[in-house]
Amino acid sequence: MDGFGIFLTDYKTSKTIQLPVNPAELKLKYEGDNSSQSVVNLGEINRLGNLKLVGTTIESTLPCDVTTYVADDNLQEPQFYINFIKKIQKAKGHMQLVVANTKISMPMTIESFEYGFADGYDEEYVYTLELKQYREFAATKVSKSKKKKKSKKGKKRISPPKKFGVGSSVVVNGRLYMDSNGNGPGAYEKNAKRQVINIATGHKYPICVGINGAARGWVKKSDVKKA
Repeated sequence: MDGFGIFLTDYKTSKTIQLPVNPAELKLKYEGDNSSQSVVNLGEINRLGNLKLVGTTIESTLPCDVTTYVADDNLQEPQFYINFIKKIQKAKGHMQLVVANTKISMPMTIESFEYGFADGYDEEYVYTLELKQYREFAATKVSKSKKKKKSKKGKKRISPPKKFGVGSSVVVNGRLYMDSNGNGPGAYEKNAKRQVINIATGHKYPICVGINGAARGWVKKSDVKKA
């Protein structure tokens, strides 16, 4: 169905599902890692810290049959959605949360997933899905400094190619696709300034690009250059 909808994409498989029933509310919680401290002759002050990981909780249902409040025309069995979420959780993976017709698009991890039946009614599952923002990071190995070798005269060093990663600003020249396997061909980008949203190593179209954190589509690596 058109309009409001919540989509989850598995980063490892690029598979996307739409939650069958929209929750009554969806709120993103932004918190600062601030701390209070007492200062002589001044009293208590608030020391400002970095922004904590954004969190949200989705509470909704998984109906067994089509009802008037279903958000997706392609309704699956409840176990289909349960297996999708549990598979990501078990693989220690993360997902992209996208809310259609909004600017909400954020990589998330599954903090907890609870489901079952309520009030003795077995025609639909009730569930609570707690998500937290995922940030890419990499450990940096610190090594002892080595003396730089002087290049021989007459030989010019070749500059290494510019590398990019998740969050990098890039220029895109190529066709967009719905997923990293090349399904759902879409519009062409020409000298478009975009941001890298996700990277699916080993896939035919491994680079997901977008604007302000909102994904637009997947492209070939050769179609992307660091801005």
